[in-house]
Amino acid sequence: MTRFAHNALTAAIASASTLALATASLGVQAQETITLGHTTSDNSHYSVGVDAFAEKLEELSDGAFVVDEQPSGALGGERDMIEGLQIGTLDAVVTSTGPLGNFVPETYVLDLPFLFEDYDHARCVLDGEIGQSLLDKVEENDLIALAWTENGFRHMTNSDRDIKTPEDAEGLKIRTMENEMHMAAFEEMGVQPTPMAFPELFTALQQGTVDGQENPISVILTSNMWEVQDRLSLTGHVYSPAIMLASPILWEGLSEEEREWFVDAAQAGAEATRAEVSRLETEGVEELKEKGMTVIEDIDKSQFQEAVEPSYTTYTDEYGSEMLDRIRNNDDC
Repeated sequence: MTRFAHNALTAAIASASTLALATASLGVQAQETITLGHTTSDNSHYSVGVDAFAEKLEELSDGAFVVDEQPSGALGGERDMIEGLQIGTLDAVVTSTGPLGNFVPETYVLDLPFLFEDYDHARCVLDGEIGQSLLDKVEENDLIALAWTENGFRHMTNSDRDIKTPEDAEGLKIRTMENEMHMAAFEEMGVQPTPMAFPELFTALQQGTVDGQENPISVILTSNMWEVQDRLSLTGHVYSPAIMLASPILWEGLSEEEREWFVDAAQAGAEATRAEVSRLETEGVEELKEKGMTVIEDIDKSQFQEAVEPSYTTYTDEYGSEMLDRIRNNDDC
């Protein structure tokens, strides 16, 4: 090495050391990337919430935390991602409650059909004491619950027939989530429930593996279900909450202040998601009509309620009726 090269290398090392010391003295933190997965598209209500979460987290942490969103099931189905949280292969997930009961059985109560009267009722319950007690149960099962968020009321689609009554749905093979409460309700209607991870659904509908599916308007629209399904029946049979979860491995490495940032950011994400769901619940139906779907609106929901009522015993026989009674008799909502 020439003297010039040696001097240049020495100067570079000194400069780097000086920069590192200066950075440390200014209290500049190394940036940490939070990998967050979900199964819906990058223009969905989930994604709107993730954007709000990311923006708030960056703001609170002065850029110390940034979010890498992985939408459209890029990291697997919802159950796969929840398992990934437990072993630390990803940091955070937005998921429906569909597979959550497999990890936290107490949350199955939220998936009972016709439990909530409307959005105000559902949001009030989840934002109150009952919702917090269920979040606490999540944390007892090796997961970190950041906030309740939302999918919306679920409706049925198919390409075979108009569904106005439970009898109209008999014999149809309908994709459901991997959730025993949902499957029990559809069995009571004479439907053949077919549990399947969401990333597999569109292809299954294209190929005729299943006749139809059920999801909120927000998912039906942003997942382009109208391309493979002709008819939408506004049954509103189940209110579908969602939840933002974090990995306990990530959580253990955070300070108390950083944990507060994540919770506050998750709440901002939940509020943005709910606002988008509310928008799509009205505007989305009209857009689906414009895209060619036949929308069946004249539905007597009392017939569906009567048909699925026996499915409640699937829950109460195993878990009792205490939480169900608390929701039904909640004077605050």
